[in-house]
Amino acid sequence: MLQKVIVDTSVLVASIDQSERHHEWVAQQLEQIEPPLLTCEAVVSETWFLLGRLRGAREAFLPYLEQGQLQVVFSLEPELTSVLTIMKRYESVPASLADAALVRMAELYPQSSVFTLDSDFQIYRKHRDIPVPLIFPSV
Repeated sequence: MLQKVIVDTSVLVASIDQSERHHEWVAQQLEQIEPPLLTCEAVVSETWFLLGRLRGAREAFLPYLEQGQLQVVFSLEPELTSVLTIMKRYESVPASLADAALVRMAELYPQSSVFTLDSDFQIYRKHRDIPVPLIFPSV
């Protein structure tokens, strides 16, 4: 079985924004990952918002969704209690809605890794005490 890869906003933005520090690293990783990347609505919303500052970036993002490279497979409503619990647990970080949803997705997809540039994911734990497996650049 292929490993599921859950993707964070930071990676999606860096994949499009060539001025992002890890743009090349992200591009190299994406070449090695079998689509689709999995995500949640909150990540799509954050990505859309952040790409709005770059001309043409939103248009470059649309094919991820339209061509199935990115699949929104998480619905907040049935997982709301779990996501809010994660947000409360990490309120000192703080964990955004998107981050908490991705941690919950990592719990629901036990063989998954979270593809991120966000160092907060090194703090987060699934099922309270298990490090979230990451695809993360070495400094």
